[in-house]
Amino acid sequence: MRQDIATGRIKVGLVQINNSFSHQNYLPLSVGMLQAYAQKYLAHPEAYEFLPPVYSRIPVDRAVEALQEADVALFSVYVWNIRISLEVAKTLKRCKPETVIVFGGPHVPERPEQNEQFMRQHPFIDLACTGEGESVVVKILEHYQDRQWEAVPSVSFMTQDGRLIRTPKAPRLSDLSTVPSPYLEGIFDPLMDANPTEHWIALWETNRGCPFSCTFCDWGSAVQSKVYKFDQGRLYKEVEWFAARKIEFVFCCDANFGMLPRDLEIAAYVAETKQSSGYPQALSVQNTKNATERAYQVQKTLSDAGLNKGVDIALQSMDPNTLTSIKRSNISTETYQELQRRFTRDRVETYTDLILGLPGETYESFVEGVSACIANGQHNRIQFNNLSILPNAEMGDPEYQKTHGMETVETRVVNIHGALAESDQEISETQVLVIATKTMPRNDWVRTRAFAWMAALLHFDKILQIPLVLIHEVCSVTYRELIELFLREPSADVPILSSVRSFFMAKASDIQQGGPEYCPSPPEWLGIWWPADEYILIQLCHEGKLEAFYQEAERLLRRFLEEQLLILPDDLLRAAVQLNRQLIKQPFQTADLTLELPYNVWEFYQSALRGQPVPLERNTIRHAIDRTSNAWFSWENWCRDVIWYGNKKGAYLYGNAIQGTELAGHY
Repeated sequence: MRQDIATGRIKVGLVQINNSFSHQNYLPLSVGMLQAYAQKYLAHPEAYEFLPPVYSRIPVDRAVEALQEADVALFSVYVWNIRISLEVAKTLKRCKPETVIVFGGPHVPERPEQNEQFMRQHPFIDLACTGEGESVVVKILEHYQDRQWEAVPSVSFMTQDGRLIRTPKAPRLSDLSTVPSPYLEGIFDPLMDANPTEHWIALWETNRGCPFSCTFCDWGSAVQSKVYKFDQGRLYKEVEWFAARKIEFVFCCDANFGMLPRDLEIAAYVAETKQSSGYPQALSVQNTKNATERAYQVQKTLSDAGLNKGVDIALQSMDPNTLTSIKRSNISTETYQELQRRFTRDRVETYTDLILGLPGETYESFVEGVSACIANGQHNRIQFNNLSILPNAEMGDPEYQKTHGMETVETRVVNIHGALAESDQEISETQVLVIATKTMPRNDWVRTRAFAWMAALLHFDKILQIPLVLIHEVCSVTYRELIELFLREPSADVPILSSVRSFFMAKASDIQQGGPEYCPSPPEWLGIWWPADEYILIQLCHEGKLEAFYQEAERLLRRFLEEQLLILPDDLLRAAVQLNRQLIKQPFQTADLTLELPYNVWEFYQSALRGQPVPLERNTIRHAIDRTSNAWFSWENWCRDVIWYGNKKGAYLYGNAIQGTELAGHY
């Protein structure tokens, strides 16, 4: 039975299921925007009641219970929540068939053939919306009584005789001043009051649109190329709202923060607000694609205020052919690299994004790109992301995939460092991973994935970074050569290194067969999903194989130098390996260490990281290495503090490990 406006209000359910992050939950901005806009522009807003949103991954039956009173249920869906959202909607429809189920968000397919397939596969969905949803939802609610869905723009629906109807797309909202802020309108106040123990993350839009058309991304395709801005005064008030509500972490949803001249002013205002109030404590932004002077100043402002945990250098690829294939050739790689050099000089921490498996990329181009990134000053972290396909990205077109010979596999989504345990009713999400292309066949994809993990283990997990930097600087050996050295065919005299290489190759092959991207671990290792490089690092330490690893590594490096007729004193290589070994923090260490080395290896290494190497000198240097001020007496705490939390900052390697050095004499 349909709701009668004369006898009662139409109840609107809101569903935006987000994953938690470090025990914090995202405020559901998308559905909050829908509610704020509807309450402002509905002809009779008093005739509607918005229910508290379903915002986290709770069991399906609990979500359905929260929506039982809904006459209309609005679902905002993306890759991280589509399957559980479908299950909630299907169950709700079975329990209460008269509920109008509406799906919107980036995961609703826009291509006609895929949209029709989506609707036929999920007949419990009454309406599927594409594009911006604010004005569309107002029309849906106003036509709730008469069900004249043909009068609603940007929707698709099935008729009773089995035909699919797609209505013309609504124009974009060009004047964003017409869109009220859910924060300032108090939309989230009841939710926060009802959940006083929750720690919230705020999602924040300062503009909409993206002028770029990267084929792997649905950001530009979803909202077109023109960028529209929210009012700057409104944004400042939202920052003040974050501070007043003690929101620690704000995630900016803009595609290119730093692109607009005012972005530097906005960043400065957030920094000033943090200084005066203590909040927000962190602001995460997606950099503008072309790294201009303004982009540098924005990131420097955030870094100086302690608002970011590292600047993202979103290269994705270093190969010109690949950048052309993914329509990214208009984004300057050199300006990204210049940004990297400037941040390195100013000691601002950065990390670089590279995507593995992009069309046009080869094994050769990828590993050369990694090597160039490191040589250019990226010693903190490269995030090697496996390429996944989003339905509304250009790459989601079957013809595009056919052109580039893309092979895919559907695999379960597991979050890096996410918990293994799940309730029986939780629905696992899946993703479509690219595991081969015309230019990177299956075997090459495995080799490339193994190279990425080996680079992460040796260089970015810092387990062998000191000797690698030393050899690169002194002997002009590329980082590619040094990393590939550890990926040679198994050898009897380096059994541990061979086993690491075999593990990486086997794990990559397993992913190609639909296995998870990360490695499950026992409770003693926190019982979470570890990336393969960190898993190996924990295993080496836990099984007492670290000492043997360094012996084999020194043997392998010395043999390589001899093969290449490169001159590096034996005691210099040994000093670098020994220093790296002693700086690796492990649990159950109860005494500090004094280490005497015949060269100024530590000073040389640190200066090389800054891009300004000092001369390497033969002097006996004594280092006092701190092992006890932050001691760990359980594997669980060590895994969490050192490998998980500390790894991205290199904290377990150099942090405050070396308390002092002194010149002990001369040779």
